[in-house]
Amino acid sequence: MARQVRKGECGIRIFGGRDIVTTEEDERTGEETEHRTRRFFPVSVFDMSQTDPIDLEAEDPSTITHKLTGEDANGIVDAVTDYLAGQGWTVEHEPIPGAANGFTTTDGSRRVVIDADLSPAQAAKTALHEAAHVILHADEDPAEYVEHRGIKETEAESVAYVVAGILGLDTSACSIGYVAGWSCGEAQTIKDAAARVLRAAHMLADAITEDKETADAA
Repeated sequence: MARQVRKGECGIRIFGGRDIVTTEEDERTGEETEHRTRRFFPVSVFDMSQTDPIDLEAEDPSTITHKLTGEDANGIVDAVTDYLAGQGWTVEHEPIPGAANGFTTTDGSRRVVIDADLSPAQAAKTALHEAAHVILHADEDPAEYVEHRGIKETEAESVAYVVAGILGLDTSACSIGYVAGWSCGEAQTIKDAAARVLRAAHMLADAITEDKETADAA
């Protein structure tokens, strides 16, 4: 992402992983066979707020990312909460240190946490973002997220942007810079994510719209 960790910052230690490929040769036939195994080891990760741009003269995507203000007029947070509850997840609101607006657990607890200090509009966008992580990434190996975090965040924020737009909430002030940052401005990353984003966006939009209509009818 063209950024470097600020001197003196402390990393968060988690288990990461990568594929190790070894080749074995059959002594009788001389044929080689590849074996792929997944190795896990401790790695350090850092929040975006702990880093600075490497090129100080280059445009920093974080400077065009602004938290949303205003209300959640269409009840997006409630609709997402109901949808995720139906999938066996809980949504909780609590203070989150650092720059993160929310997170989705990967320890089996099936929790989505949204920062309690967000405006209603920002909380709505964050709820959609985390719901996208549930749909797209919750069943993946956590190490997969660590290894391809830029792609995963690009996908989740793109889903949030599309679904919010369908529901009448403009998140461009936040989403455009966010996607630009995590995709490193690479058009190919966004193109590669497009099919998964659209499938997840339509799935989420249809689900929470149906849940909201059912609640209104009741």
